[in-house]
Amino acid sequence: MDKISLDKVSATPEAEVLLAEIIADHGPVLFHQSGGCCDGSLPMCYPRGDFIVGDSDVKLGEIGGTPVYISASQYEVWKHTDLIIDVVPGRGGMFSLDNGREKRFLTRSTVCAVSPPSSTD
Repeated sequence: MDKISLDKVSATPEAEVLLAEIIADHGPVLFHQSGGCCDGSLPMCYPRGDFIVGDSDVKLGEIGGTPVYISASQYEVWKHTDLIIDVVPGRGGMFSLDNGREKRFLTRSTVCAVSPPSSTD
């Protein structure tokens, strides 16, 4: 499924290095920003063919050709932020490909400028 990219995601150099290692081991992957269940709100990294992107998922952008998605309901909460995928020490999400590498992806964010409501109502 080809979705329009919102260009609301970037990555630190450390995240790009870990992503390249994972792609070398597993082939093309994608990120899906977790909604907070068992693995909190981690960016989950999956083999591209193993994760089905839902019709309501929003494509935040790409990191070096790797697409990054988020659920529509979570996007509504985070739509005024730009996400930055970073790396910190620790274990990745249970089903994420960064698990077991003693470093994991972490989502950081910056708040975007929000336009005030129009006074023409």
